[in-house]
Amino acid sequence: MAHWIDLDTPAGPVRAWRADPSGLPLGGVVVLQEIFGVNEHIRAVAQRFADAGYVALAPSLFDPVEREVELDYGQDASARGVELRNAVGFDRASDIVGAAAHLLQSEGLRTGAVGFCWGGSLAFLANTRHGLPAVSYYGARTLPLLGEPLRAPMLFHFGSRDASIPPEAIEQHRQALPNAPIHLYDAGHAFNRDVGDHYEPDSAALAWTRTLDFLADALK
Repeated sequence: MAHWIDLDTPAGPVRAWRADPSGLPLGGVVVLQEIFGVNEHIRAVAQRFADAGYVALAPSLFDPVEREVELDYGQDASARGVELRNAVGFDRASDIVGAAAHLLQSEGLRTGAVGFCWGGSLAFLANTRHGLPAVSYYGARTLPLLGEPLRAPMLFHFGSRDASIPPEAIEQHRQALPNAPIHLYDAGHAFNRDVGDHYEPDSAALAWTRTLDFLADALK
């Protein structure tokens, strides 16, 4: 059964939601949250990876600032999530990602990272700083990081109607990372989140299939 575990990191102890497959694992996946914490949706995403055969570990990236954060998707929650994201910062969050990957790798698992929104930009850092094959879903804060060279395969998913990631930003990704596949969907931001109005089921299903195909190839 999926459950919380304690994870030692350079940023201090954090909780992490762990979901294990029923059979022999295909590998490990570090699941990287949006700005709303490791809430019910992110735990469900981790379970989907477990159902697909991977050990999924979703570290609670806000724990160094505030523990047990689970936010909804209202305006006040979004503002609080931005505050927490900024308080944690990329460097400290990246250290937590590295610790989560190290735990999975210590179990003999080839490990990748998949992140959403803020976690999508952290997935990029999981690649450049920790050498993990990574998938970024609509990471809106990656542009300032594009100077960091990739160290492993990388895949991007963007929505063509995502106001936070305009076409020129996507083009900058293409120019900076010509060997990284970039998929564009007729969708807005957070199209994978099957909670609320942002969900685009057709785009989410196609992106999920491409993500699993990517992981199967990159972690073999």
